[in-house]
Amino acid sequence: MTQAKDDPKTARPTKDSGFSLVELLVTVSIMALLATAVVISVGPVLGKSRIDRARSDIAALESGLEQYSFDMFNYPGADTGLAALKTPPSGAKADQYRPSGYIKRVQQDPWGNDYHYTVPGPRSGGAYDVFSAGPDGEPGNEDDIGNWN
Repeated sequence: MTQAKDDPKTARPTKDSGFSLVELLVTVSIMALLATAVVISVGPVLGKSRIDRARSDIAALESGLEQYSFDMFNYPGADTGLAALKTPPSGAKADQYRPSGYIKRVQQDPWGNDYHYTVPGPRSGGAYDVFSAGPDGEPGNEDDIGNWN
């Protein structure tokens, strides 16, 4: 005699599907540990890449300033600053200015602050200083990144 599969006396109780609270906590803990390890290992690389980008931007600004100086026979004044690399000056020298400017746009540094331009350049000992105030955003301290580095 065969028994039916639907017989409640012989049917095995089914285990509820899903995860227990302990399984979820273990999974979340493992994911948190992995995320912490990634943040710790990637953090210094991100800081270095920002410094490298700032140096690259400063080199591009220096190139634009040199081209400006070649065409205009002097560097932009402190009053016009780096904006002179994008917009022509007013006055008689406007016809010497390159029609497309000397840079595509004046960018902000990797920390979201404007680049600084001072004439003459007290820190570089040259005609000008171009620099980023660095991670703290305060110019004039040791974390500044400029054309004197």
